[in-house]
Amino acid sequence: MRKVKFHQAINMALEYSLKRDKSMILYGLGVSDPKEIFETTINLQKKFGSQRVFDTPNSENALTGMGIGYGMMGGRVVMTHQRLDFSLLSLDQLINNAAKLFYTSDGKFSVPITIRLIVGRGWGQGPNHSQALQSLFAHIPGLKVVSPSNPNNAYHLLISSIFDNNPTIFIEHRWLHNQEGRIDKIYKPKKIKSFEKISTGRDLTIVCNSLMTIESIKANKILKKNKIKCDIINLLSINPLNLNVVIKSVKKTGKLIVCDIDHGHISISSEIISSVASYRKNIFKKKPIKISMPNYPTPTGPSLTKNFYPNFINIIKSSEKILNRNIKIPKNKLEEIKLHDIPFKNYTGPF
Repeated sequence: MRKVKFHQAINMALEYSLKRDKSMILYGLGVSDPKEIFETTINLQKKFGSQRVFDTPNSENALTGMGIGYGMMGGRVVMTHQRLDFSLLSLDQLINNAAKLFYTSDGKFSVPITIRLIVGRGWGQGPNHSQALQSLFAHIPGLKVVSPSNPNNAYHLLISSIFDNNPTIFIEHRWLHNQEGRIDKIYKPKKIKSFEKISTGRDLTIVCNSLMTIESIKANKILKKNKIKCDIINLLSINPLNLNVVIKSVKKTGKLIVCDIDHGHISISSEIISSVASYRKNIFKKKPIKISMPNYPTPTGPSLTKNFYPNFINIIKSSEKILNRNIKIPKNKLEEIKLHDIPFKNYTGPF
């Protein structure tokens, strides 16, 4: 086990994959610029050359089509967008070609392409540079959608995604890039992992992913001090979605809170709640709660964004409601939510 930052884990996974498969190429806007996509691609062009690791023009749809064609010829592709928003220009290639080729060719063609989509917020990112939109991609049959929450699962999820023979959307949150954690560098070939259990308990089920997993862990520390024990399920895969683990937990607790990094309207969180509700009548002892962004575009200024993004306080307040009890929140923890525009007090970017 080795302690690294999230962005270093991404870099290590890319290096491992480039070494393992000589056919793999890695490209995207900023891959070899001075900041090298928030340091996730640092030194990779130096190590593997500009034929395999390279920057690109602003032509997302064409470049995605190029990657699909290369994948059909037997190559392996990682394409990176510095913002998820930029990938919207390539939806024709992703939805009408990459997602469908294995099906329409009766298995004759695979498209082993991994699309890294980076989600960011704060510092004026606004409505065009901070969209999560994981529900949009998860809606498409043929696209796998994964979202890591710490360095270890980022490392293993990315390698599993790269060596999956069909297209995978890999969503990483910028606020996680400086998270530190220990990673197991020994990779054993395996299918994409669908979830991790963060904690166990009989009082409440909390389902989360990506940055909201960090917020759920913060909330869980406070809930534990108030003698509340939770099942916390960190969803690593959004499509396919492992509903069995959620249903099993709700059968035990009868209470469900779903935390989403996306807008709540017609979302992954809505899908989870409706699917669990349809499993069995009266599975819920209390009305389930969805924690998500509101259904309007992301504002830009800090005076508006301070109440836009959910955090661990929302989870605590929702827990109070669903459990019908008061929960004490330490005053020093309330100070943390004032940093809604940056991940932590000493954060200096880059963004």
